Amino acid sequence: LLGLDFPMIDTGIDTAPEAALCVIVGVYALATIFNLSIPDTGARYKKQEHNPFKLVSDFSECCKVLWQDKLGQISLGVTTLFWGAGATLQFIVLKWAERAFHMQLDRGSVMQGVVAVGVALGAVGAAHFIRLKKSLSVMSLGVAMGLIVMTMTLVHDLWIAYPLLIAVGMLSGFFLVPMNALLQHRGHVLMSAGHSIAVQNFNENLSILTMLALYSILVKLNVDLYIIIVLFGLFVSGSMYLLILRHRANQKKFDSLALIGEEKH
Repeated sequence: LLGLDFPMIDTGIDTAPEAALCVIVGVYALATIFNLSIPDTGARYKKQEHNPFKLVSDFSECCKVLWQDKLGQISLGVTTLFWGAGATLQFIVLKWAERAFHMQLDRGSVMQGVVAVGVALGAVGAAHFIRLKKSLSVMSLGVAMGLIVMTMTLVHDLWIAYPLLIAVGMLSGFFLVPMNALLQHRGHVLMSAGHSIAVQNFNENLSILTMLALYSILVKLNVDLYIIIVLFGLFVSGSMYLLILRHRANQKKFDSLALIGEEKH
């Protein structure tokens, strides 16, 4: 993009960040065009409240409903955890690339792209192999992902690092897609797609802020990067295991899996 030039036109694109922003804007514009071709589903929602106090009350009730639902709380817990973990992992990968392979920021960002490739592959695999009824069967992959992340501390060869990061990404994509699908299903049944997405985004962004704040504190305290990686992996695996135990406890009281596929109330 920096090499593009048009007669009588000054694009003003002179730096790499400006070129990158142009690419991002172009992708968003293309996505907008694709969205225009989405057919009308026929769904119509009643007129929404505009009073901010009623909106907050309504949103709080939606949060309560989704967190109390036996399937909603598990899927929301998983997606909330891993959006926060995913955001933190991006910063960890950059520091790891600098520490283990002496990469500058521009080269280290390639490592983030490698993880993204893995996520895409995992998402495609999940869409092909995992049905909604079996969505909760992939939760153990979250535990495995946390354990694999900890092996980053042992890797000092790029040809091992790339497959490792792809594996981490694939595990993330493979189990996050079914969890997200289950969450959207329960949200549609219990409230509406819009309310469900609002609750999901609120919790996920809160998780991102919290985990990045904790990471920043550890960096500020000069905690060794490899110790941070181990703590991160243990936290992810431990949290996922607790969610698995929670789901098992729910199942002993009531077969919540029977709710999958339930029609909207």
